[in-house]
Amino acid sequence: MHIVIVGDGKVGYMLAEQLCIEGHDIAVIDNRSTSLTNSENSQDVICIEGNGASHKVQIEAGVPRADLLIAVTNADEVNMLCCMVAKKLGAKHTIARVRDPEYQEQMVFLKEELGLSLTINPEYAAASEISRMLRFSSAAKAESFAKGRVEVVEFNVREGGLLPGLALHDMYRQLHVRVLVCAVQRQDEVFIPDGSCVLQAGDKISIVAAPHDINAFFKAAGADPRRIKNVMIVGGGRISYYLANMLVDSGMHVKIIEQSEARCHLLSEWLPKASILHGDGTDQDLLHEEGLQGTDAFIALTGIDEENIILSMYANSCKVEKVITKVNNARFIDMLGNSGLESFISPKQITSHRILSYVRAMQNATGSNVETLYRLVDDTVEALEFHVREDARCIGVPLKDLKLKPQFLLGAIIRKGKCIIPGGGDSLELGDSVVVVTTQRGLRDLNSILKDA
Repeated sequence: MHIVIVGDGKVGYMLAEQLCIEGHDIAVIDNRSTSLTNSENSQDVICIEGNGASHKVQIEAGVPRADLLIAVTNADEVNMLCCMVAKKLGAKHTIARVRDPEYQEQMVFLKEELGLSLTINPEYAAASEISRMLRFSSAAKAESFAKGRVEVVEFNVREGGLLPGLALHDMYRQLHVRVLVCAVQRQDEVFIPDGSCVLQAGDKISIVAAPHDINAFFKAAGADPRRIKNVMIVGGGRISYYLANMLVDSGMHVKIIEQSEARCHLLSEWLPKASILHGDGTDQDLLHEEGLQGTDAFIALTGIDEENIILSMYANSCKVEKVITKVNNARFIDMLGNSGLESFISPKQITSHRILSYVRAMQNATGSNVETLYRLVDDTVEALEFHVREDARCIGVPLKDLKLKPQFLLGAIIRKGKCIIPGGGDSLELGDSVVVVTTQRGLRDLNSILKDA
């Protein structure tokens, strides 16, 4: 597909890189020559310097024949204008990054009026992901498939409990919960396990299950999740606003510590059910006065990665049950592997992953039947949701008889709204959705998982 990206910042660069790997024809528009020079030198993209909302610049970038235009500049209004111009020029689909809470409230109207295919609000998406992490408090990360009927969660195997030394083919007999371990990260190695795999302390595993079975699994495995009731947030930005709204509606008590007095006044107006404190979140005395050691979850959401990391490490040392850290620089996450911190959130990565999922879904019209895509285990594993069509060669074949390529696993089957964790005797039916987990990139068709494909 021909895809035009307006905005060559961190998100635009990340998108261009990933979409190039997928084999798409990419043009990037930005008015900063230094950013474009970096992209041109490191990626196989066409770079055009200029105003992305300009009719003339968009024509030069090939927007009239574009399958998709993605606008991810720093200005919401510019992004929406870019998409409006692109639709007038003939672009088939448009995606705009829109971050302002006022626009979020009228997003349905804006999408319809501007002809937007998708809007992505990074802060709202990040808040939603944090909310899921708090729902499954023992998980480091959680993703939803099939409209919430299937969850894929990442979990660190610790000393103690039943998991270390447990072979996967014995898991149901030991725990009596239907889950499937679909990926294992052991030190620097990431692999799709088979039944003979024996879990070890220190493994990071990804689990597929129905939502009601996730916490049952943690409880049976000796990692009994504590229900989150009290949440302390440092930083009163947009993510904090969206997140606090979600949490107070679910009955949690939320306390936000923010350094800007003016912002505190606004948050007090917008969030009457939350406690808003004016103060420095890096002040240890203040944190303890406000009950850090008695809180169930601590979330560092300031605008500075380093500050969030230090705050989170301190909360972790104070034995806070759940600690979540906002980090935009992916290199920091790699460096913090042995820090004791488990749950990280990156609005920029979430944005690029959601857009990539949409692009994959768009390819349905050109032969692909990928419905949803998520990246797991530090982006080394893909979990993809497929719709089982008439041409699927695996229909009616027991899974034990399917000859899959190495490093492919069928993680879950969704049939008539129910999640099935598959066993060897199960088979796929026409109309099912199926979650496929793999370490390979670029999978577009369900038949491609078979050895003779």
